[in-house]
Amino acid sequence: MKLSIVIPAYNEEARLGNMLADYTKYFSGKYGEDMEMIIVVNGSRDRTAEIAEEWAEKFPQIRVIVEPSPIGKGGAVIRGFEVARGEFVGFVDADAATPPEAYQDLVEHIGDAGAIIASRWLKESKVSPKQPASRLVASRVFNALIRLLFGLKIHDTQCGAKLMRNDAVRKVMPELGLTRWAFDVDLLFQLRRSGYEVIERPTTWRDVEGSRLQVVRVSIEMFLAICRLRLIYSPFNWVVKAYDVTLGPIIHLRERT
Repeated sequence: MKLSIVIPAYNEEARLGNMLADYTKYFSGKYGEDMEMIIVVNGSRDRTAEIAEEWAEKFPQIRVIVEPSPIGKGGAVIRGFEVARGEFVGFVDADAATPPEAYQDLVEHIGDAGAIIASRWLKESKVSPKQPASRLVASRVFNALIRLLFGLKIHDTQCGAKLMRNDAVRKVMPELGLTRWAFDVDLLFQLRRSGYEVIERPTTWRDVEGSRLQVVRVSIEMFLAICRLRLIYSPFNWVVKAYDVTLGPIIHLRERT
């Protein structure tokens, strides 16, 4: 099998159907049955699971995993990785912010790299509509911290479209945790530690109505998430245990909260 795309979905009944309509038409036409889309529904309280199952009945390329617990994006992606069969394995957000043509662009340009990620912050990228100043500032501050704390010279660790070789996925999976906002950083950090090249690719990205993102709250959670992750990979990892039983549950830092 050529391609496996994992789609983590949490309360996405309003957007998942439109996304699948675009992706099934495009990728089934291009690959036939030589690809799969693995929808991992986690902790949803709406009709996300029903919608996913309806699409799976129509397209054999779709596989659905329903996890009743709120394991979050990281946990959902890992669950999808566990069963993915493609030569190339990746994930994309369920909100259709990344059009299928932009995801296929990753497949075509991965080359010999271990991973390729879509970036909204390269000069050639097309982002619409223009993002509010609060998001721009929060994103750039977060990126500066990632560079400082992890040495990752990447412009956009958080864009929800990433693709890896299957062997790279298998190599880093045992090391991945469920840190909520730091999952993408953890993934990229582990790929680099394992010696895989990670390249960025300009993308087309559109903000889709329905996002529940609250910039101030999320910015705080993201900051604490990367601090926790940095501690894990330091001589002070014992601090994480104390953190997880005090501040962690309060601010809903971990995926399972």
